[in-house]
Amino acid sequence: MSAPSEAATVTATVAAAEPTSAVDSVLPKMRTMWWEEGLRARADAGLRTLAQALPRLVGTALRIAWRADRARTAIVLSCTVLAGVMSTAGLLATQQVLVGLFSAAPTPDRVATALPALVVLAGAAAVRAGMGIATGYALNGLTPRVDREVQRRLFEATTAVRLDAFDEDAFADDMERAARGMDSVIRLVNAMMALAAGTIGVLAVAVALVVVHPLLLGAMLVATVPNAWAALKTGHLEYRTYLAGSVRRRRMWILNRLMADRLTAAELRAYGLRGFLLGQYDTVMETETRIQLDLARRVTTTNALGAMAGGVAGGAVYGLLGWLLLDGAIPLAAAATAVIALQAARHSLATVTYQVDALYMEGRHFDDYTGFMARARAHVPATDGTLPAAELEELRVEAVSLSYPDRAAPAVDGVSLVVRAGQTVAFVGENGSGKTTLAAIIAALREPSGGTVSWNGVPFAELDADQLRARITVVSQDYWKWPFTAEVNIRLGEAGAPVSHERVEAAASRAVAHDMIMQLPFGYDTLLDRTFADGQDLSGGQWQRITAARGFLRDADLLIMDEPSSALDPRAEDALFQAIRDRQGRRTTILITHRLANVRHADAIHVLHEGRLVQSGRHDELMAAGGRYAELFTIQAHGYLAAD
Repeated sequence: MSAPSEAATVTATVAAAEPTSAVDSVLPKMRTMWWEEGLRARADAGLRTLAQALPRLVGTALRIAWRADRARTAIVLSCTVLAGVMSTAGLLATQQVLVGLFSAAPTPDRVATALPALVVLAGAAAVRAGMGIATGYALNGLTPRVDREVQRRLFEATTAVRLDAFDEDAFADDMERAARGMDSVIRLVNAMMALAAGTIGVLAVAVALVVVHPLLLGAMLVATVPNAWAALKTGHLEYRTYLAGSVRRRRMWILNRLMADRLTAAELRAYGLRGFLLGQYDTVMETETRIQLDLARRVTTTNALGAMAGGVAGGAVYGLLGWLLLDGAIPLAAAATAVIALQAARHSLATVTYQVDALYMEGRHFDDYTGFMARARAHVPATDGTLPAAELEELRVEAVSLSYPDRAAPAVDGVSLVVRAGQTVAFVGENGSGKTTLAAIIAALREPSGGTVSWNGVPFAELDADQLRARITVVSQDYWKWPFTAEVNIRLGEAGAPVSHERVEAAASRAVAHDMIMQLPFGYDTLLDRTFADGQDLSGGQWQRITAARGFLRDADLLIMDEPSSALDPRAEDALFQAIRDRQGRRTTILITHRLANVRHADAIHVLHEGRLVQSGRHDELMAAGGRYAELFTIQAHGYLAAD
């Protein structure tokens, strides 16, 4: 079972919360979210860790990009390298331009001397610009290809795993983190490319400075390291503060939704929750504001220290340049080139610093993606079954049990029963008795932990799973409101198969949905989601009719209907159960309902209690025998008796 939603967690504190200034005593503790993992990893990582992880992350990004599109990856890499070469050529050409212009010759001669280097400088700048355009074009084409590859692989996994995988908290958390990791793939590739560009820029400056004078290379490091240290330090502070504040931001997001959502507006007003929620907002924001002000102070202090140290180092560099000039070790033109190179080095080093952070963080998220993909394979059903699933003659359940990961008692415990073709069979019992879980096992949606289910004498595991499921239709009590038109919502019952509009209407009529649909603004073409333009809301009962129509459309050998009428009015409920009774003798139906009057016609009624099958028989037999069924039926019947 998954953890309760955060919105529900916050709402649950309304009754018990007491005024306090401490955030954690007002709002409950929240678990770490998937998108925090990369931030936590970066916040805990030192420079040594970053340096050790860098080669692996760069290699990972390159492999992803290469698999997605080799041509564009090659273009990006070659253009990045060539742009770096052009940077070096540009700096060296700048030096030659300055040498020519600063010479002692007449002005025309100086211009003539500098002209070839100026042409080289212009050419290098033009080539760099062209490389930038080519890189941008290649990346624009590479991005959707990388996204498509990783997204498709993730969705192939999430739609193929067994249903029981979603019962595990660890699997659900892994899947959330994998979704964030999926988004990180292209960011990882982009960060790697940007890091390469920044690194090549630094190397280009280093080459140019070595050509001018070897001492200037050390001077560059002295001048740029303080600012680089400040950038890494402030990034570390910001990451740690951001991570520490993630719970507050999530609470703010929840409170924003609770105070400004159409779904909560009525209850907010009905219970007078405005003051309570605004008080929650003030409590969280007071803490957040105080922490952000403290962060601003610390970041400003760190940057100021870096700037001062960098200023002192820069002064030392300029002192070195002056000494080299006075000593005659370098000409004035070379000194000017060194100044330009040092400015370029600062920019490139800042890029490298930022991209190292980004590469590490996104790499950790991508590790979540690859880890999930590996673990998901363990949850994919075995594909050994190859036998065809013929038309249903007999369904046999033998000593079937199933336990959920977080529950001590089994949800289904040693149940055995037989369902024959054409029968209408009912599962009844109190909440939590195992009815829905047993139905999911019969529908081949869950694998039992013990026992077997067979279709015409053949165990489910030996049958072709797709063929088997094609002969079964499930109308679930936990239906999903698919954001499509009314017609498409019904057509989902035969997704992928050609279905005429007449069949859709016939299924809707059997589910008492046709007239309701025709009253919608666009009939069957009405979009059933208010998120979109002209979308419409349906009531719970109206959605239940749409869901039942979806089940009737397939006209499968076995129809499982789990609480199909819980939100229907009496007239619609009677019509729906008449449609179910029409299947009797022709098709097989398993019916789960708490309204026991609707199962009196069933060929067999199976009564479950705490996962065990405690009674079986027809209505009259069970009433005559007494026991749990007779007790439940009598309690319901008393509610309809007129008072004396």
